[in-house]
Amino acid sequence: MAEDSMQEKTEPATPKKREKAREEGDVAKSAEMPSVFVLLSAMIILWLTALPISHRFERIFRESFLFDQIPSFTIQTIQQMAVSLTASSFVVLAPLLAAVVAVGIFVNVVMVGFVISPKAIFPKLGRINPIAGFANKFSIQAIGELVKSLFKLGIIIYITWVVIRGELKTIPTLYDESALRIFQFMGLVAFKIVVAATLPMVAVALGDYLFQRWRFEEKLKMTRQEVKEEHKEMEGDPQVKSRIRALQVEASRKRMMHEVPDADVVVTNPTHLSVAIVYKAGEMSAPKVVAKGAGKIALRIREIAEENSVPLVENKPLARNLYKQVEIGHEIPDEVFQAVAELLAYVYRLKKR
Repeated sequence: MAEDSMQEKTEPATPKKREKAREEGDVAKSAEMPSVFVLLSAMIILWLTALPISHRFERIFRESFLFDQIPSFTIQTIQQMAVSLTASSFVVLAPLLAAVVAVGIFVNVVMVGFVISPKAIFPKLGRINPIAGFANKFSIQAIGELVKSLFKLGIIIYITWVVIRGELKTIPTLYDESALRIFQFMGLVAFKIVVAATLPMVAVALGDYLFQRWRFEEKLKMTRQEVKEEHKEMEGDPQVKSRIRALQVEASRKRMMHEVPDADVVVTNPTHLSVAIVYKAGEMSAPKVVAKGAGKIALRIREIAEENSVPLVENKPLARNLYKQVEIGHEIPDEVFQAVAELLAYVYRLKKR
C-alpha cells in the first residue's frame, strides 16, 4: 500500500470511478455560473416586466392603504395587513421567481447533468471539525477563492464608478422632479450597474468553470495500480475465476461419469481416447455422445464401462472423429452415422438385442 501511495496519478479516471463520484455528489461544478446567470436573467426579466409589475404594486398599495376612515390599528389588524400585503406581493413576483429558479436549475443541469445524491446531503463529522476548518481557511483553494472574490469586487467597484460618473450630469436636474421620476432614474442606474457588472462576470464564471473541470479531472486521476485493481474487481480475480472453472469442470466430469453405465458402447483409441455412445430407439433420432475424454479421463471411462459391463470397442478413426467433432450430449453427425450404426448393430448382436 505504501508503494501505491508513492505512485503518480497519471491515468484518467475510469467510468466506474466517475460514476461513484457522481453518486457521492462530487462533480465538476462552478458556483459562479448559476449565480451570474441567475442575476443576469433576473435583471433582464425584471426590466421587461417592470412596467406591469409596478402598476400591480401600485394597485396593491393603494388598496392596502387607502381608507374611507382612519381604522383602529391593533396587533391583529396590522398582522392581517402584513399577511395580505405579503401574499399579494408574492403573487406578483411569483412568475419572476419561478423564471429565476428555472434558470438556476437549467444552468446546473447543463454543467453537471441531472444528479441526485443523498450522500452529499448527509452531515459529516469531518465538516464540523474546528481544526480542519481552520486549516481549510489557509488552503490553496481558500486563497484562490479569496483572490477571485477580490478580483470580482474590484470589477464591480470600477463598473459602478464608471456608470455613476456617466450619470453625474443628470443627478443635479432631479431636484425638482417627482418622487416617481427619481425612483425611475435610480432603477435605471441600478439596472445599468448590474448588467454592466454581470457581463464581465460571465467571462469570470466561464473561466472558473473550466478551471473547476480541470481541477476535478486532476483529482479523479488514478495510479496504474488503482486501474489494475479496479479491472481485477470488475473482471474477477484470475485465481478465483480459475478455481471456479476447475470446480465447474469437475462437476461436469462427475455428471458425465454418471452417464457411462447407461451407455450402449464405448469406442476407444485404444487407451488415449474413450467415447461413450447411447441410443434409445423411439426416443432419439440419432445416437448421442454421453461421455468422452482423453488420457486419465479416458481410462476412467473404460474402468466404469468395464465395471458396468458396457462393451468396449477399439476403433481408432471413429474414436478420433467422435472426440473432435461431437460435444457431450449432442447427436452424432451424418458423416459418422454409418460407422456408428454398424458399431451399434455389432454390439446389439453381441447382446442378442
